[in-house]
Amino acid sequence: MNALIVKRFYMNNWFFVRWVLGLAAFMMLLADASGAAANAWAPLAKDDLHDPKGPGITLLQEPSEGLGTLPRDKVGNMVNWVQAVSKGVISPLRVQNPSMGNLPPMQEPEIMMDKKGSMNMVLFPHKVHTMWLECSNCHPAIFETKVGASNIMMEKILNGEQCGLCHGAVAFPPTDCNRCHSVPHGSQNAKPAGKAARP
Repeated sequence: MNALIVKRFYMNNWFFVRWVLGLAAFMMLLADASGAAANAWAPLAKDDLHDPKGPGITLLQEPSEGLGTLPRDKVGNMVNWVQAVSKGVISPLRVQNPSMGNLPPMQEPEIMMDKKGSMNMVLFPHKVHTMWLECSNCHPAIFETKVGASNIMMEKILNGEQCGLCHGAVAFPPTDCNRCHSVPHGSQNAKPAGKAARP
């Protein structure tokens, strides 16, 4: 299918597509929750990813051994990485050795994003992201540096683009909606897009 046909289908069937995306997100959330309830980390030999008869299986560390002491989360890989850094359980390399290289300082500004839909607004915390990443990890290849120029869309995120490059892979999944969509419309923390706000 070429892009014009896909776009035309999407525009003509907006409510259906939105319903399907919502259902997919809900099903992903249920899968995350049921997996978390059953067992946080499956043994490597039973995770359907590793070959249980392969020679490397005995050389790898079990996820529960490596991740079991970290603060727990209810979704994704079951680790709250931000809490792990905040509590000093782990230290990203830039925290261990700030003089290393020419890493830019951690960015403090929070960015409020509002698509004028029914969902709460998104409060993007730069500091949490720059504890781990250099600016060049995201800018300009994934996101423009000018607020509002990147046309961030849930469809892209759920397809592993934009925020979805990390969220759902190494960070909490995009199915945990209220983690990002955290500021209700009309609240005292609601600011115009691109302005700093306090949670």
